[in-house]
Amino acid sequence: MQQVGTRKMLVTFITAGDPDIQTTVPAMHALVAGGADVIELGIPFSDPEADGPVIQAASERALAAGTHFSDVLAAVTEFRRKDNATPVALMGYLNTIESQKDFASRAEIAGVDALIMVNLPPEAAEEFRQRHAGPKLDLIFLVAPTTVERRITTIAQAASGFLYYVSFKGITGADRLAVDEVAAKVAIIRQKTSLPVCVGFGIKDGATAAQVAKIADGVVVGTALVRIMAETEGGPVAIADALQKRAADFRAAIDS
Repeated sequence: MQQVGTRKMLVTFITAGDPDIQTTVPAMHALVAGGADVIELGIPFSDPEADGPVIQAASERALAAGTHFSDVLAAVTEFRRKDNATPVALMGYLNTIESQKDFASRAEIAGVDALIMVNLPPEAAEEFRQRHAGPKLDLIFLVAPTTVERRITTIAQAASGFLYYVSFKGITGADRLAVDEVAAKVAIIRQKTSLPVCVGFGIKDGATAAQVAKIADGVVVGTALVRIMAETEGGPVAIADALQKRAADFRAAIDS
């Protein structure tokens, strides 16, 4: 999972099954049409540790709509009928994956490219890879502002695909992005890995996306898109249209 030519990656997050599973695939295609390079698809979970209230509410809506893990994989399978190129990364928590039989083969058959397991420590990466990821699924790891350099090295050695830098201490959706601090940390991370470094948390609009794009290899946008899922009326078509326009705004800002 590498950069598209020389342009900076736009990584977009939505929760599968929010507000219902019928909306998920049109939403994924709309994000790509708007300029997304990677789709990060959240697995609905009842107790998300790193997610702010907007994304927590998305999981609650998805679960209330009856979304199961099999529905998440089915959505990826349907997405792949029209799009075999855009990488899809599932984001979630170990509890979900460890409860699944034959997860790696099912994920690969569906067309999943990568996993972001928020609570997977790098020391457990190899065992997890053997049991649940297999050789074809990238494991994307998070680096925090508090992560020391020796720990970054450990994380980088366990990671593949890209490294996800969490721009501040806290949960998704907060508004406290300090670009100078992010730039300093990204420079340190780049000394430890040849993987792209993407920055998420706090990317609320085109202005912040453009700032981050100058110092990172990619920008991760989640809460701003999930909020559209919650606030847009008119069903899957209206939501898809709104998402495409918002993604296009982020794409234009990053490319500028």
